[in-house]
Amino acid sequence: MGSWLKRISLFLALNFLVVITLSVLTSVLGVRPYIQAYGMDYGSLMAFCLIWGMGGAFISLALSRIMAKMMMGVRVIDPRQAHDSQTQWLLETVHHLARSAGLSTMPEVGIYDSPEVNAFATGPTKNRALVAVSSGLLDRMNRDQVEGVLGHELAHVANGDMVTMTLIQGVVNAFVMFLARAIAFAVAQGGRDRDEESRGFSSGTYFIVHFVLEIVFMILGSILVAFVSRCREFRADHGGARLAGRDKMISALEALRRNYELIDTQAQPAVQSLKISGRGGFMQLFSTHPSLEERIARLQMATQL
Repeated sequence: MGSWLKRISLFLALNFLVVITLSVLTSVLGVRPYIQAYGMDYGSLMAFCLIWGMGGAFISLALSRIMAKMMMGVRVIDPRQAHDSQTQWLLETVHHLARSAGLSTMPEVGIYDSPEVNAFATGPTKNRALVAVSSGLLDRMNRDQVEGVLGHELAHVANGDMVTMTLIQGVVNAFVMFLARAIAFAVAQGGRDRDEESRGFSSGTYFIVHFVLEIVFMILGSILVAFVSRCREFRADHGGARLAGRDKMISALEALRRNYELIDTQAQPAVQSLKISGRGGFMQLFSTHPSLEERIARLQMATQL
């Protein structure tokens, strides 16, 4: 219960920070209200949507490493205090794979207490990344399998997937906000009578249509973001196979399939999207990860080429 309260509190705090920061930024940049007495100011609407759509995504990215440590309870391993064999091996393996991936700065390495068999990579840039594994993963996988998982996560870092997914999410957010407001305004304009026009735009039609359209466009946008995420997962699998070896990568995915139920379904979306595995949910269209069976099959086919 305490863990849940902590996650909720941090989530609310992050969103409060985003709202305050973007409100100040909008004011500083002099973005005017986009609904004027004469109609819709599309320039102001575009600026508003870009600031709120892209800004929120990038603030979350900038704080992703800090928030992941706090929300997931990640203990970062200090190389100077890594005395037991397991943490020493974990550090050495991550650093070896990072060098093989061409990373100039070694990512932070951490462990979080959870029975789930999983791992994730996050951070605002390649040079400020965090790779974390669950205690459940270390308990249930052998070292070859753990190396495959680490190779996958470092491929995410080397490919710049954190920034890529943030850009895509930000663009989708901005388009959703813009289209919902623009279409709603056009619909509301068409339904106004002379009395409404004389006292300026105030039709409740706008707010109802805007609300409905934003939900619809958000659902469609989520499908697009999930599709791109699944493509990045396939790429990270092949990157992990290149870094750690195909056999180790396939073995890691097979171990994940055997432990499929031990996945944290309540992880924060920003963390969940870059984990090694996740549930597809009730519709594969909304899943950020392809099925483990498909991922294994693709790697097995690659070994036959």
